[in-house]
Amino acid sequence: MTDQRGGPVDESCVLPEGPWTHRFVGANGSRFHVVEAGAGPMVLFLHGFPEYWYAWHEMLPAVADAGFRAVAVDLRGYGASDKPPRGYDGYTLAADVAGLIRALGERSATVVGTGAGGLIAWTAASFHPTLVRRLVVLGAPHPLRLRAAIFADPRGQFASATATLKFQLPRYEHVLTRDDAAEVEEILRRWGGPRWADSSDFAAYAHCCRVAMQIPQAAFCAMEGYRWAFRSVLRLHGYRFVKLMQKPLVTPTLQLHGALDRASLPRTAQGSGRYVSAPYEWRLLDDVGHFPHVEARDLVLGEVLRWAKS
Repeated sequence: MTDQRGGPVDESCVLPEGPWTHRFVGANGSRFHVVEAGAGPMVLFLHGFPEYWYAWHEMLPAVADAGFRAVAVDLRGYGASDKPPRGYDGYTLAADVAGLIRALGERSATVVGTGAGGLIAWTAASFHPTLVRRLVVLGAPHPLRLRAAIFADPRGQFASATATLKFQLPRYEHVLTRDDAAEVEEILRRWGGPRWADSSDFAAYAHCCRVAMQIPQAAFCAMEGYRWAFRSVLRLHGYRFVKLMQKPLVTPTLQLHGALDRASLPRTAQGSGRYVSAPYEWRLLDDVGHFPHVEARDLVLGEVLRWAKS
């Protein structure tokens, strides 16, 4: 496995210099790589799969310029954060977010999550409501909506989830990383909107994600979150998770979803508001797929700032 410099891939590939600061923070028993810019109320950004903190590299300076402390994190198992063999269940991932907000010296934050990071954001707001001041979710149905749709919509959401069903296969991480992680680019292309996938920005972004997925253990850890989601359906702690998630959310929530999202179908995401008792807004984004933060960056930036300020 090599990066663009021809050497073996290591964590330095996710530490580019820019109008931000790289830090390592201990939270919930692990060490996390965070990238921050600006000062003010905190906006915490959670990337999705198959990405890493760089998903937000253009958003961070803009949010900082608007008067916020913008922080993007490599989730557990990704990028330059710790890659323990366990801890990819919903409870631990939500506790990671809560621990990070505290470890960064804040009492609460606006949390913005996309894709798999959006599912974690829903859970963090549900389990730790005092720490999540406002919530913005991109390309992610409420976890219980997603769970129900996989079983109730076989031609729709179940068919769309077949790519992640493959992640259940033992050692599938080797499929993900072979040929310089070509499968990562294929997933980005398949899940993204065609306008973005055909743009000049796509190849450079896909290359960054491919290199980051080749960091030792990153692909295995990325698979583990999906494996827990499916395994937990048949287990007691999965049943408890569902019971806890049924409690209505008291965090004001903005949900943005691409009309062309083929990973989490719009019809799956659309009923998520029933789980929110606080102010809630839903917006469907035309010509956008599963990655609104890079496909419609300016629109998403404006919505994030509006929600964080309101």
